Order: sequence, then structure tokens, then C-alpha cells
Amino acid sequence: MIRPHGGKLVNRIAVGEAREELLARAGGLPDLILSWQQLAELENIATGLYSPLEGFLDELNYYSVINEMRLADGTVWTIPIVLDTSEEVARALKLGSQLALKGKDGKIYGLLDLEDKYVPDLINEAERIYQTIDDRHPGVANLYRRGQVLLGGKVTLLNRLYYQDFNEYRKDPAQVRELFAARGWKTVVGFQTRNPIHRAHEYIQKCALEITDGLLISPLVGETKKTDIPARYRIESYQVVMDKIYPPNRVEMVVFPVDMRYAGPREAVFHALCRKNLGCTHFIVGRDHAGVGNFYGTYDAQRIFDLFKAEEIGIIPLKFEHAFYCSRCAAMATSKTCPHEEEYHIILSGTRIRELLREGRRPPVEVSRPEVVDVLIKAAAYMYN
Repeated sequence: MIRPHGGKLVNRIAVGEAREELLARAGGLPDLILSWQQLAELENIATGLYSPLEGFLDELNYYSVINEMRLADGTVWTIPIVLDTSEEVARALKLGSQLALKGKDGKIYGLLDLEDKYVPDLINEAERIYQTIDDRHPGVANLYRRGQVLLGGKVTLLNRLYYQDFNEYRKDPAQVRELFAARGWKTVVGFQTRNPIHRAHEYIQKCALEITDGLLISPLVGETKKTDIPARYRIESYQVVMDKIYPPNRVEMVVFPVDMRYAGPREAVFHALCRKNLGCTHFIVGRDHAGVGNFYGTYDAQRIFDLFKAEEIGIIPLKFEHAFYCSRCAAMATSKTCPHEEEYHIILSGTRIRELLREGRRPPVEVSRPEVVDVLIKAAAYMYN
């Protein structure tokens, strides 16, 4: 099986007697209250989803990731994973101390060995990560709302977050790897999505499945834009068709508990590396991966992979052209396979589907399967009424 990024799967989860001892000690430590999103990032680090990270980035690694797309040791990493707080809170924290990481419910979820605290360069971060300082970009807007000081250091997870949804699809990287091994899959293609399935997704997934042993559908269930269709409908859109369009022994679905940053090319690499940690050997990179608005070029998210040596990334990016239904071909196609003019192309995109739903119209069968459309109608009723 493919090795995790950096060579080993990080595990910062305390168990058994060691956990009990750390919990008892944590009660006497200074504490830091984290948001739900920060606790989710704590868990993603501890479970190894963000391997090789063992904690939140210190200043050296932060600037290395921002400016070089690498950790300080040279390992490719494109998105800064940081823990922010206010100047007032940071001022009272001592370097070298250990902090109890609590939720707003007062529960202790983990520990932070505080190794660094520093003030980030938000403008540089916006320009490098998002290629804009315009706060109309949702990632930039979130960046500007972040606390003024960042805290760096290794973490230890003591308690897991409790989720009420998608629990049958929530698995740690080690569990996903065990699942692939049990299936006998040696090559697995990962598919990242923040949209319900449509025919273009189905087409490129099946193309990728022709050259691999298995398909991992990995819908993102963290925070997204308000205009994105809610996660529960995205999951349901796959549930209603999975057994009809894929061989059941060649597909699995595991949710991706990470917020969208809409960082385009950089986020495409980040998504690929996370799926590598899950055990995927291949990763689908389609049109405008992790993009938003007109902030990135259509295929910038594919070109960024060419900046690195194949062995530095480890996972193989499968670069697909924008797929569409061609009425002359009477089939799904891309510009690589279809000789006909655009007037015969029925363009497939999440944006267009949302437009039809807002207008109270059912997307045509060339765009989306009827079972999926039924789910989308429910989503539209929730979102637009």
C-alpha cells in the first residue's frame, strides 16, 4: 500500500492508561477554548489525515508553507494548518508550557505543547494561498477574520468530537487503509467533491475506475459557502445511486471532515496529499478544482502538480478535461474525445444545476439522474424557500 505523506501515518491519539493520566493532569493546566472548526483540525492532525504534521505550524514552517509550498524540512505541503487566538489570550501564554484544549462545552479534547506564538502576515498569506487580497473571496474573508496571533506546537488528542451525521462514513486514515487492504485494492482513486453527483462526475469517476482497483468517493463535509448545497443532500445524492452506477465491490464512500478554503491550485495539492494519507494511489483533479468565482484559471489546479517531482507528491493526479453531454455523440465526452461544436454540448456543472433549481426547473437527464434530481429538489426547498 502507498506510504503516507512523509513516510509514516501520524498518530497523536492518547489511549488507555496514558490517556487517563493526561486527562487528570490536563485539569490543572492553563486552558485554551477552541471553536468547533479548530477542534476538527486538532482531530485531523491527531488521526494522521494531515501527516506528516504532528501539530499546528510554528512560524518557521508557516512561512515555509506560505512562500515555498513546503515544510521547513522540504516536504511538500501547500496549505498552512494553524491555530489562531487573540492578542490578549496569547499574551498570557508561556512558551514551553502545555495547554488544555477545550471546547465551548468545557470538555477537554486535547493538549498543545506550546512551542511558538507569532503574528502572521495576512496580506502575504492571502496573495500566496488565494492569489488575491480581495475579501470577496470566501477564503480571504475567513483569513481576515482570524485571530491576530498563531500558536504552534505538537498536539495530543484526548477526546473525540461527537457528530450526529454521516457516522457510517466517518473513518480515520488507519481504518480506511485497513478497509482497502481487506478489499484487496492495491490502486485506489480518490474523488473530492463539495457538490452532489452529476453526470460529469460519474463519467470521470468511471474513467478512473477503469485503471484502478477501487474508487473512494470522499465528499467534503466541513464548512462551505452558504450557496453550496448542504452536505446532507450531497451525501444523499450519492446514496441513492451508488448501487446502481458502480460495482458494489469497487467503491467506498468516506467523508472528508475538512473545511473548504477555496484555495484553488494549492488546495488541490492539499486534497491529494490528504487522500494519499487515506491510502489512495490516484486522485482526480478536474476543472477548477477547489475554485470559486473567477479567481483561478480553469486548469490551474492541474498545472500546479507539474511544479513538483512525482516522488515528492507520491499520489498520481488524474487530470480530466471538463466533461459534458454531446447530443451528436449521444454520450458523455470531453474536448479530447468529442469532435462536435459547442452548440451540441449540454454543459454540466454544480453552478448550472443550482441555477435550474432556483428557477424551479428539473435539470435534464443528460445533466443528472432522476433519483439525484429528487434529492436536489429537496435541497432547493431547504435553501431557497
